[in-house]
Amino acid sequence: MIDTHIHADARSGEDFKEMYLAGIDSAITCSYYPYKIDSEIILLNHLNRILEYDTKRASQYGLDLKVALGIHPTNALENVELIYDELYKWIDAKQIVAIGEIGLEDLTDAEISVFKKQLDIADETNSKVIIHTPRKNKLEVLKVILDIVPEHLDEKQAVIDHINHDIIGEVIDKNYMLGLTVQPQKLDVSGAIGILDEFGFDKFLLNSDMSNKPSDPLSVPKTIRELTRLGYKNSQIEKISHKNAKEYFDI
Repeated sequence: MIDTHIHADARSGEDFKEMYLAGIDSAITCSYYPYKIDSEIILLNHLNRILEYDTKRASQYGLDLKVALGIHPTNALENVELIYDELYKWIDAKQIVAIGEIGLEDLTDAEISVFKKQLDIADETNSKVIIHTPRKNKLEVLKVILDIVPEHLDEKQAVIDHINHDIIGEVIDKNYMLGLTVQPQKLDVSGAIGILDEFGFDKFLLNSDMSNKPSDPLSVPKTIRELTRLGYKNSQIEKISHKNAKEYFDI
């Protein structure tokens, strides 16, 4: 199994151990700093910590941690040229599987500017991006995201994450990969399965978004086991369990 979106820097080694023992072989950890950052150096230190330290922590418990790095909308600063330069280096060295998570939260000018620049970098380097959609004003923000992305990047290179029943109609007929986050206050297991049952398994990735917020490190295996119990085909379950992620991120 692959958990396609976590925040390893916010979690303990015990969580990694539980995930591995429950059948999660690999996870993609994304960048997000939950406190106010007022310096690009602090942000760069945070990103390097994920890349160099958290991957080693996870490996000690058997979990193969892949990395997505970028500037989360809540960490958008006015001067982040240093981060952009580092993104090019990480991509060139094949140290990251995507730019992420990026996106919009409060629709500030700084957020929009940083979002567009990271999409341009993804386009220039043929990289994938993982795009955050917020808990509040989700539909309003998503519509702005959907206006911006096609002007900068092929939809096929982007994951729209944290999809739920309220917004899926906006994206299901587009070319994005879609992330289902099984996490308290987002989607429960039955909600995720309901979306898969209605729209199929081909366009979806499954994740826990395990972070500093209320989270269940085992929400991915719980969803997979419930799909098995309900009698879904192995070919369907394998897509959402790991095949879609492996093919999309080339991991």
